[in-house]
Amino acid sequence: MARKTEKVLGYDIDLISLSGAVDFVMGKILKREGIQVVTVNPEIMAIAAKNQEYSRILRHADLVVPDGSGITLALKLKGIEQEQVPGIDLAYELIKTCRDMKYSVALIGAKEEVLQTTKKRLEAEFRGLDICFSRNGYFSNDKEEGIINQLDETDPQLVLVALGAPKQELFIKKCREKIKYAAFIGVGGSFDVWAGAVERAPEFFRVMGWEWIYRTFKQPQRIKRIYKVLPVFLFKVIIEAIRTNGIFVKKEKQ
Repeated sequence: MARKTEKVLGYDIDLISLSGAVDFVMGKILKREGIQVVTVNPEIMAIAAKNQEYSRILRHADLVVPDGSGITLALKLKGIEQEQVPGIDLAYELIKTCRDMKYSVALIGAKEEVLQTTKKRLEAEFRGLDICFSRNGYFSNDKEEGIINQLDETDPQLVLVALGAPKQELFIKKCREKIKYAAFIGVGGSFDVWAGAVERAPEFFRVMGWEWIYRTFKQPQRIKRIYKVLPVFLFKVIIEAIRTNGIFVKKEKQ
């Protein structure tokens, strides 16, 4: 399946549905083609603007899905109606499909107790799921090579890395230098949600694209970080839309 993309602030964003993203990743796994998936939001773009290595990773990722409502808004300003593809939902569907196809899954990240609870809950929900490797996210840079070697020995098909951006994508880049055939995806705080340590927004907020508002309400410490990013991001995408396509140009729904 060929990629269809649109640029937002210079980065290619895949115009794809959740089910399409699952099919794309599973197709790569079936062919034993390595892949890195990045779930992008305005905060990630802000990190890329200041970190050249992270920017290169984002530019060369095999699939970049619009995780944040800010990204879908940027696309809408260009006349593109694109659904949000939350990384946590994509990872969940990939786990389910890997269970069905008897592919192995590796989990890396979060606190040890969160990781173990996540593992137990996933194994209970998806009977027969093969979690071939798990490691908490509390390790120093000098431990990375050993962890990557251990991961490689288990030959995982899908690797979920919950270290937060940019650390998870930088770690995945190092993994891929040795592990050529796995699908890697950075999943942020997904393990905390699956373990019940963090409450996810109710469905209404998710459907409306307001999950970030709910999370900010539940975690007020996020306010300073988010509101440093959002005004600048919105200003940039409005200017980009005006300069390139004009604003609110009508295109086909993706």
